[in-house]
Amino acid sequence: MPFGRAKKPSDPLDENALHAYALSSLGRRMRTVSELTRLMRGKVEAGPVGQVKIDAVLARLKEYGYLNDADFAAYYTKLRQENASLGKRRVRQDLTVKGVEAGLITETLEAAYQDVNEEELARRHLERKRVKQPANDKEAARVMRLLVRAGFSTGVIFKILKSWNVEDEALAALENSDDPHEPGE
Repeated sequence: MPFGRAKKPSDPLDENALHAYALSSLGRRMRTVSELTRLMRGKVEAGPVGQVKIDAVLARLKEYGYLNDADFAAYYTKLRQENASLGKRRVRQDLTVKGVEAGLITETLEAAYQDVNEEELARRHLERKRVKQPANDKEAARVMRLLVRAGFSTGVIFKILKSWNVEDEALAALENSDDPHEPGE
């Protein structure tokens, strides 16, 4: 083996050991049901026997309040909104990747972003990233890509760029560009 010794496959965990593993994992950071299930799958035997153990551990964790996707989604959304100044689209995408149910994501985001001024949030994001006013079309396209990745709507992005006196021709080229990663010709 070029990268060291091969790991010996470990024996499948029993339910109590799996519960301890899950608690330890949750102690390091909050996780969704989907994420924790994925982690536990590697610790039990494949098939229905392993799934029964996973389901039992998940039920216990939910019963004790250690595992709750609604709480996770609300907390994660609050952190991403306040600390990273990310837009609704980006947080939706991140929660989807983490395995949170679509209905719960919608409900959480509506509550979290109902009183948020998206333009102010986008400006805060730009400040956090130390982005300066674009001096040319290429820099304007870079700012647009940054804000699109951060989850902001094109309406908000264009409002910010207009306030920075980006030329109308450049805005039109950006708007007509099929790929927000490349400035229009």
